[in-house]
Amino acid sequence: MAKSIVQEFTKGLWEELPPFRLVLGLCPVLGVTTSMENGLGMGVATTFVLACSNILVSLLRNIIPPKVRIACFIIIIASFVIVVEHLLQAYAYPLFLKLGVFIPLIVVNCIVLGRAEAFASKNGIASSTADGMGIGIGFTLSLGALGAFREILGKGSLTIWGDLGYNLTSVFPSFQPFEFMVQAPGAFIGLGLMLCAINAIGD
Repeated sequence: MAKSIVQEFTKGLWEELPPFRLVLGLCPVLGVTTSMENGLGMGVATTFVLACSNILVSLLRNIIPPKVRIACFIIIIASFVIVVEHLLQAYAYPLFLKLGVFIPLIVVNCIVLGRAEAFASKNGIASSTADGMGIGIGFTLSLGALGAFREILGKGSLTIWGDLGYNLTSVFPSFQPFEFMVQAPGAFIGLGLMLCAINAIGD
């Protein structure tokens, strides 16, 4: 049992890494990763919704009528999105402003709904929690890595949280940032390069 739970958790860290292995949830991956801070913030918010919705769907899986299960899953997910939205407004308002419309869009994130439908509705609480946390942490690390990659090349800096970060141009004054990396084309280029790297590494 313990081994199974560990496997459910670790699969999201590499084997089923959402944006690079499953190629899911690409809207926030492309939209918010202009900095490492934004990527990590979006990832943590999604992980909260994913884990909580998995737990509740698993608890209610024998009660929810099959014909309305998708509608019920969306209501559950939307409830937790409202919670995380209010938490960001209360405790991380600058980050909330940066993430903007992408926070409410967690409701229709195919990763969250997909895990509710494919896993949590068919498994127990412990496995569903491990699945949600593993997939969520994998998603967070992916967004953080892509955000860091784009920010370093596009701004010559690295913002971890608030004022905590590094200005790389002070260390390498001759470095000229590629500003397009923090614009829309840079999102596709960065994602493509990281997909190539992941595929090159393989299993």
